[in-house]
Amino acid sequence: MKKALILTACITASSIVAATPYTKSPSEVVAGAKKSDWQELDPQNILKIKLQTGPVYISLNSELAPNHVANIKALAREGFYTNLNMYRFVENFVAQGGDMSDKKIPQKGKKTIAAEFYHSTDSGLPITSVQAVDGYAPRTGFRNGFAVAQNQSGTKTWMTHCVGAFAMARSNDVNSGGTEFYITLTPQRYLDKNTTVFGQLLSGMEHVQQLKRQPVAGQAYNVIEGVSVLADVKNAPTFKRLRTDTEVFAELISARKNRAGEWFVDTPNHTDVCSVPVPVEMQEAAN
Repeated sequence: MKKALILTACITASSIVAATPYTKSPSEVVAGAKKSDWQELDPQNILKIKLQTGPVYISLNSELAPNHVANIKALAREGFYTNLNMYRFVENFVAQGGDMSDKKIPQKGKKTIAAEFYHSTDSGLPITSVQAVDGYAPRTGFRNGFAVAQNQSGTKTWMTHCVGAFAMARSNDVNSGGTEFYITLTPQRYLDKNTTVFGQLLSGMEHVQQLKRQPVAGQAYNVIEGVSVLADVKNAPTFKRLRTDTEVFAELISARKNRAGEWFVDTPNHTDVCSVPVPVEMQEAAN
């Protein structure tokens, strides 16, 4: 009798496994997105950082850090960064650029501006929640294509230090940032709300990763050939990003929690805000 019960249990369990519905992979979810699920990005809010090995493109978040966005656009348009350097590279941490001497005086932009560690609103800002426990914030998710975190009520919202976060370096004075930016190479969430994150890398991480780690005698060190607002660049590429306020993006978050395919023997039913990269497509300008 015991053997019969065990056999019945095994048959029942195998039936359940066989009946498990097919789960789409993240790439299949994105491939199924409609045209309306994508958003064309405004070139007025994209920076082009021209490095010696190629361009890096940054999407700027004018909603959460408007003053930082306005200032770096002013600095770019006055040519502040031309022939400066990406002077600090810390493996698995950040690549930092700007004026290594800290003596150059901007003509149109500001040398320092007040911190915008988070954006405050009277009522909660809606986000597409990851719906997962996060050790750094009560709520995490996405808003307007950016990975964000919030307080419990949603009245304070800030960008998170995921891979490719674009942020302003500072000294001990919280309002000392203004010209020195950095790009995160890996998630650095402990920096959240300690510096102002005001953008996200769209394309070009391979050029950031090719930066020299240390100066080499007799060689120019990680020269920034120029920083431009993409709207000012002739024959510039265009970008579109998957909207994060759609059903397909919610499906993408779910697909990241439990990966499909026979290879996976264990699925955690969990993800975090830095493990759901927002898909971006770049279209080169026609010649």
